[in-house]
Amino acid sequence: MCGRARCSLRADDIPRACHRNDRPVRHVNTDRYRPSYNVGPGMNLPVVRRDDGSNSDGGEVVLLCMKWGLVPSFTKKTDKPDFYRMFNARSESVCEKASFRRLLPKNRCLVAVEGFYEWKKDGSKKQPYYIHFKDGRPLVFAALYDSWQNSEGEKLYTFTILTTSSSSALEWLHDRMPVILGDKGSTDTWLNGSKIDTLLKPYENSDLVWYPVTPAIGKLSFDGPECVKEVPLQKPEKNSISKFFSTREVKKEQESKMEKSLCDESVETKLLKNLKEEPTSADDQVIPSTTDKEDRDSKSNITLGKSQMKRDYEEFSSDTKPPKDEIKTSPSPSPAKKKGRTKDGGDKQPTLLSYFGKK
Repeated sequence: MCGRARCSLRADDIPRACHRNDRPVRHVNTDRYRPSYNVGPGMNLPVVRRDDGSNSDGGEVVLLCMKWGLVPSFTKKTDKPDFYRMFNARSESVCEKASFRRLLPKNRCLVAVEGFYEWKKDGSKKQPYYIHFKDGRPLVFAALYDSWQNSEGEKLYTFTILTTSSSSALEWLHDRMPVILGDKGSTDTWLNGSKIDTLLKPYENSDLVWYPVTPAIGKLSFDGPECVKEVPLQKPEKNSISKFFSTREVKKEQESKMEKSLCDESVETKLLKNLKEEPTSADDQVIPSTTDKEDRDSKSNITLGKSQMKRDYEEFSSDTKPPKDEIKTSPSPSPAKKKGRTKDGGDKQPTLLSYFGKK
């Protein structure tokens, strides 16, 4: 596919670029041509074609300014021309479609440009590349032209660029490319020859190079040397949705690791607890050593010491207590008297037993 090109050449340089400098050239409507770094369908370009009535061996050629985007001659005069409908023609099917088949014998032409643009698709984004010859010479495309007359009687010349499958070097960029005529012999054959099938093939020479340019060339209003200025490629970034899901995956992984570590810790704690609470079996009993015996003896000595201290304290207490006859008896009633007073009902409060006894 070829839908955007650079043609900043002067009109006088076009025939020489098409290897027509050894023949007289007639210029027609070349004043309509405006050199541009960003040419698209519907714009005027100088096109080289055979002069009407010239011999098949190659006579005069005409440099005629035409609009890019074929409008077939059988289009209704009242229709509005659509230059984007047929700005390219597949070389594999030009012999089959009526719009192109009738043009092959006498309506072949040459289109010279300095380079063309192609877009590389990367998801929803497209990165344009500028493709040109390494030595800077113009590229010459094989094309077909036609004329159409509108309702006002104005005659309009239009052309379409032939395309073929992409070369092995450019198939990463796009599956189609324009038919490039790389030398004088191929341009002569396309204009005047009869065996043109050998020309409709990809251009495989290594002198075709490319580099990325600004996406601003997508607008036809963007023009100037900035169109062909090489720009660095931007690193691909994940969209917000992929970032969202990747964050969720990381979070889930962290949570699962945390749960696993907590589970391992709880299992280890339970095992330790069970080992502490497990009763010692007869096989696990250890014969006490001399050190253990000494520990038990020291513990018994401490116990005996404590008992001796208790007896000494009791004896001291008994010596300091006053005689029994000096101790005044407390006037408080004995527990037996308290109990009897409660039974006599001194506080006159009925009990549950007395309540049911009355009934």
